[in-house]
Amino acid sequence: MNRTFVICLVGVLAWTPWGIGSIALGQEAAEAEAATPAPIIEPEHLPNPASVARGDQMMVVGSDPIGVEEAYKVLESGGNAVDAAVVMGFVMAVTYPRAGNLGGGGFMLISENSHRTYALDYRERAPIDATTDLLLDDNGEPDRNKALFSHLSSGVPGTPAGLLLALSKYGTLTRQQALAPAIRLAEEGFEVDQQFHDSLIKGAIHLKRWPETARIFFKEDGEVYEVGEVFKQPDLAATLKRISLQGRAGFYQGPTAEAIAKQMKENGGLINLLDLNAYQPALRKPVRGSYRGYEVLSMPPPSSGGVHVIQILNTLEEYPIQKWGANQTETTHVMAEAMKIAYADRAWYMGDADFERVPVQRLTDERLGRVLKAKISLKKAKPSSEIAPTRFRGYEYPSTTHFSIIDKEGRAVSNTYTLNFSFGSGIVVAGTGVLMNNQMDDFTSKPGEPNAYGLIGSKANAIEPKKRMLSSMSPTILRDGRSKKVVLVTGSPGGSRIITTVVQVIENFVDHGMSLEDAVSAPRMHHQWMPDQIELEPGYNPEVVAPLQEKGHTLQPSRYWGAANSIAVDAKSGVITGVADPRRRGLAKGK
Repeated sequence: MNRTFVICLVGVLAWTPWGIGSIALGQEAAEAEAATPAPIIEPEHLPNPASVARGDQMMVVGSDPIGVEEAYKVLESGGNAVDAAVVMGFVMAVTYPRAGNLGGGGFMLISENSHRTYALDYRERAPIDATTDLLLDDNGEPDRNKALFSHLSSGVPGTPAGLLLALSKYGTLTRQQALAPAIRLAEEGFEVDQQFHDSLIKGAIHLKRWPETARIFFKEDGEVYEVGEVFKQPDLAATLKRISLQGRAGFYQGPTAEAIAKQMKENGGLINLLDLNAYQPALRKPVRGSYRGYEVLSMPPPSSGGVHVIQILNTLEEYPIQKWGANQTETTHVMAEAMKIAYADRAWYMGDADFERVPVQRLTDERLGRVLKAKISLKKAKPSSEIAPTRFRGYEYPSTTHFSIIDKEGRAVSNTYTLNFSFGSGIVVAGTGVLMNNQMDDFTSKPGEPNAYGLIGSKANAIEPKKRMLSSMSPTILRDGRSKKVVLVTGSPGGSRIITTVVQVIENFVDHGMSLEDAVSAPRMHHQWMPDQIELEPGYNPEVVAPLQEKGHTLQPSRYWGAANSIAVDAKSGVITGVADPRRRGLAKGK
């Protein structure tokens, strides 16, 4: 069946009083799913031990140990959570280049001890000269190389402007203080650890396509830097110094901007000096929901994460998840059904709210959760081919990174940022040390066609000049519904699986009463509407396989995904627990 049919069939939906309808098609898909042989679920062997820390004053958790250490130093010396986040963001551009970046973008959610919350959007934007058909080949079909591995792959970077805005509005450090650790690590170098070494090996083919990238990340003989060797980046140090001295102008104007624009022009890219000079991050209102007495705060569009985290939780709240238990048949079934609906809605509605009408309030309304529950059968899975987007009248090889921080005053930061794929496009701008993103693939290059993560989009996420591409990044904070004190800070990398990862951490923590370590480490499942299958991590309960197949689900064993580096605060004792997801070699540090 053509993947685009749900996107195209709009006028034939059956309307309800709430303005919601669906299309019923044949049973071939469900029958095929039921006939699928049982998959083999491997035993659980998490790649690394979880890093767990406890304290009652402050906590930093992230995938890059060097970044965590530098951020923790900031908190110890009296800086606040935003100061620490900005320092960590710049440091990881040096020490964690597979995802930490200057040439990418992201989202930061800030909860102040005054109970105010801010959503900082520093997502990349399309260049001014971008066109809707930019990433299509001569036959009008999506061109993977253009979208991911060319100078056309990059949106205008947002990270430097975003981190600097966070620092100026909510931090206490000077710009020079905030940039100093990153400059030192780029100039003097740092010892290569196993994680950095392995990332270069895995990315070697990708990175060696570009002479400048190969020159920086590999030795003169082309060999990989070994564990314990010192890795220096003098060009990146010079770029960071310009930002330290000149602020935003040190990246978006002057030598760095000129180098980016020059290389783009020489290689068929579109980013020019006007694009760079015009880029601005945006302060937005967080999306808000509730789940079993907790206030859920997350990112609004152009992140789809917050909207659909809340939408899925609203649907699940109508079920006795606690009684059913974690990773049991009924729990897995209703989660998959709720996820299907949310991802269908994501495909239809989501885009940059500065350009498109996105029904955020309707999608996050608790009443919608009750309506959607009524459409889910406990006995049988509904094939994705029969699920249309909710209708209203009138109308991240993922290598993102997430870190969570809480300071001694109770401020919390949940930050997710990325280059998209590991090392982004793989292109380093000569003379700057800056790796460029390949986020243009997150636009819908052709409605109904999947991107690199298998996600389908509509015209709402089509390429337009200055438009921000849709994202699944979901930095999220839970607060006690009465006291408004932070109880959970979470988020994750993982491309299309980010939303479902965050939902399951919350569900494990809230519904199943798991410790934070167990909530983060527990095996995960994922459904994103298309393709119509439930992905299961190693170690997922094997007893659910046959019952889920009997309900009509197709099951697909998968590797581990995500890195939900999270922090929990016990409301009674005040104990703060940080957990670095064992799926990556991270670090939690606090006191």
